[in-house]
Amino acid sequence: MDVEKIFHMNGGVGNNSYSRNSSLQKKGSEKVKHITLEIMEKVYLETSPKSIGIADLGCSCGPNTLSTIKEFVETVEGIISRKKLLRPPPEFRIYLNDLPTNDFNAIFQALPEFYKEMKKGKSANSSSSAVYIAAYPGTFYGRLFPDDCLHFIYASYSLHWLSQVPPGIYDEKGRSTNKGSIYISEISPPQVAEAYLNQFQQDFSLFLRSRSEELINGGRMMMILLGREGPNHVDRGNSFFWKLLSRSFATLVHKGIVEEEKLDSYDVHCYAPSKEEIEDVVRREGCMKIERLEMFEMEKDIGEFTSYGKRVAMTVRAIQESMISHHFGEAILDDLFEIYGKLVDEEIAKQDIRAITFVVVLAKL
Repeated sequence: MDVEKIFHMNGGVGNNSYSRNSSLQKKGSEKVKHITLEIMEKVYLETSPKSIGIADLGCSCGPNTLSTIKEFVETVEGIISRKKLLRPPPEFRIYLNDLPTNDFNAIFQALPEFYKEMKKGKSANSSSSAVYIAAYPGTFYGRLFPDDCLHFIYASYSLHWLSQVPPGIYDEKGRSTNKGSIYISEISPPQVAEAYLNQFQQDFSLFLRSRSEELINGGRMMMILLGREGPNHVDRGNSFFWKLLSRSFATLVHKGIVEEEKLDSYDVHCYAPSKEEIEDVVRREGCMKIERLEMFEMEKDIGEFTSYGKRVAMTVRAIQESMISHHFGEAILDDLFEIYGKLVDEEIAKQDIRAITFVVVLAKL
């Protein structure tokens, strides 16, 4: 399965769209917003650019992207005003990156309102920043931008997605050895976890090398990504949500709606690394240093949904629908995620499931 050609968040603004079902990601980024803005301020004061380059990697297509850009611009303008700096505000070069299948049109259609919002409360004579926004489609596992053109790189809930399903999980005949699971689980053979780790290490190494060449000296990168608390791949964290999705598929197999062979040949291209695994790749690559690495958990509230399980199911559907429908067909989606939402609610009632997230700040060496 060619991830680059298939994988994307659900576009548009419908009930199943990422735009309508990305509140959990927004909540996570809001939780570390103080860190994001601290780093933005630090980069600006250290580099004093007339033109500041910012890349949002894995930007997707919901409202979160433009609200983050607005915060970047307002932070820099606030620094200039608060510190009474005798300089005009810089121009902002914003590069929005995601896979070519991303719904970039939804972002561009929202830009007129965004620019209008940016001008609110500013007098005609006040000096405001010029903001130029462009799309850079393509995988971030490789070069995207010219040398030394970026001051700040932001990647929110995107780096846990691998470039591909790890080839190491397949046998010599091209069949998955991870039967009955779509991710690392208790019944997965040992080589499955090893294959996922190897793929993460290869991808993350290439990502770091690429970004270090694109950042200026003094530039920073901030990543928010799913992770796990310790060495155990099968924990009560993010892997458990994949386990419940596997069980949801198994229910459809039992009902005769999904063929068992179809399920056995499906694996997700996601990996939740540990703190030590992140640190190890950064250390071995040697082009960046970690300035900050913190772990946090998301509170389990239902938001505008009828239950927490429903909220999780709609979030995962908005993310995984493109891959699932390509492999299994669209007909199973409603049944699958109804079962999944109920399973999440049942398990949450019985035990504490912890969704672990890391925030990582890196500086170019």
